Amino acid sequence: MADFEIPEELVYTREDEWVRREGDRVVIGVTDFAQSQLGDIVFVELPAVGTAIESGVPFGTIESVKAVSDLFAPISGEVLSINEALEEQPELVNEACYGDGWLFALRPTNPTNPAELESLLDANGYRAFISERES
Repeated sequence: MADFEIPEELVYTREDEWVRREGDRVVIGVTDFAQSQLGDIVFVELPAVGTAIESGVPFGTIESVKAVSDLFAPISGEVLSINEALEEQPELVNEACYGDGWLFALRPTNPTNPAELESLLDANGYRAFISERES
């Protein structure tokens, strides 16, 4: 397996997104594995602030020089903010997918019931998932 950055403090989806809890909201982005597979990111389509998104349902797209891919909601909630810098600099996803290349923040639909977050993969589970796909 190639050496991809997989921070221990995050949780991950099988669609190659990461989720970071920040108080009563979560921040979402694409993983280092995803951005490396996509190649140079040239466009990111994100939902509008205030949009309700549903877990497992596409909420936008990410376009690279190689392909256009759907982005899937890791949990249900209301979009609180989007990374507006990606409009002018989509390459931030390649340069700092866990930092300045984040996609959006949302308020979970049911923050007192973290079942959706608990169903996601921890860092070791995501590493194993990547290994299975590469073999």
